[in-house]
Amino acid sequence: MPYAMVTLKTGFLQLQEAAKLLQVSPDTIRRWAKKGLIKAGRDENNHRFFEISELNAIKQKLNGGSKDSKKSFEVLKAKPTNFNVIELFSGCGGMALGFENAGLETKLLVEIDKNAAATMRLNRPNWNIINGDIKDVSFKEYQEKIDVLAGGFPCQAFSYAGKGLGFGEPRGTLFFEFLRATNEIRPKVVLGENVRGLIQHDSGRTLKTMVHCLEEAGYTVFHHLVRAQFLDVPQKRERLIILGVRKDLKLKHMFPVEKSYTVSLQEAFKDIPESDGYKYSQRKYEIMKLVPEGGYWRDLPVDIQKEFMGASFFHGGGKTGMARRLSMDEPSLTLTCNPAQKQTERCHPKETRPLSIREYARIQTFPDKWNFVGPVSSRYQQIGNAVPVNLAYHLGVGIVKMLRQSPEDKEHFIKDKIEIDEMKSTQLELNILETIGS
Repeated sequence: MPYAMVTLKTGFLQLQEAAKLLQVSPDTIRRWAKKGLIKAGRDENNHRFFEISELNAIKQKLNGGSKDSKKSFEVLKAKPTNFNVIELFSGCGGMALGFENAGLETKLLVEIDKNAAATMRLNRPNWNIINGDIKDVSFKEYQEKIDVLAGGFPCQAFSYAGKGLGFGEPRGTLFFEFLRATNEIRPKVVLGENVRGLIQHDSGRTLKTMVHCLEEAGYTVFHHLVRAQFLDVPQKRERLIILGVRKDLKLKHMFPVEKSYTVSLQEAFKDIPESDGYKYSQRKYEIMKLVPEGGYWRDLPVDIQKEFMGASFFHGGGKTGMARRLSMDEPSLTLTCNPAQKQTERCHPKETRPLSIREYARIQTFPDKWNFVGPVSSRYQQIGNAVPVNLAYHLGVGIVKMLRQSPEDKEHFIKDKIEIDEMKSTQLELNILETIGS
């Protein structure tokens, strides 16, 4: 769960004490925090603090690890259940596969992109897939027959009746189609997945409107920011999860508890099959070859920095994604739709080339047998846009526990405090997470 801005209490250590426990420098811990490899909070005096239990787990890993603290790459699976799910905007099947691995039965998937739909059909011929515009799909035949409705609808601004007046009008957006499906199906649980930026989109009014609309549709709604790198995904990827429960049901909202470990690219790339992918031009290859593992454009000689960056060299901002080579002993940076884009470079840690298709898929925790349809550009885009399979697994297992009315445990926590009306807790949660590494 997110840390709060509180006075330091038993069970936590400040920066210097944490460095002493781990026998590393304070600068090393600051660097880990900045990279999202260790969770940090701030006390009332704005000093970093760290949970002792997590520090001990990291210490174990530094000393060779234990069964629980040293994690290898694995696509997680649970036993099948009797619960089912419909997913909208399903892409190439990341969330659907994660939910299947969590034990949920897929009843329907809706996806407009032909290559993404073909990818799902290739890998799961038994899935019921509609390849078309969601606006043309009726869900009335599924009314009160579905346990879970899920979807990663795009973040779109709403229209407002007046400046600063009330809630926005979702009509005409893809969230409206998600809301229409909710009203037609009346599932027990609804789950929306979106980028972290939704929290501040349109000064917070977009998220506030979404929550209001779902509550008006008869659901109690909570949301939580999850970090994939602490949920068995070898990638630093943050996603906002909106979770609603139908008001006539006495179900608790459950979200996954972050793990005390991360999965590195070294672990993720073990025995990875060869595959195709983009190649660098000769000059870009020569330049990227000069970037050390974990480095970026500032590690280049100044004259080459200027050549590579062009006008951007003289502009402000860190531009840390440019000429970025990943590090083998850390999770990947967030994948985009193209590993060779100048602003968001994803160069292999050891070899001078963009990440391959199968490396992209491993980072998103797809199994090696999950094949992708379409040209290379489409396959990169499908994978980059996907919900990481293991992240969806953890969300799905939590939903199964909700539906079974299971108690809170070490893997999932119950969120039961109302924090929607003025979005204060949301902003606090965002601010706390932003303190990591600052």
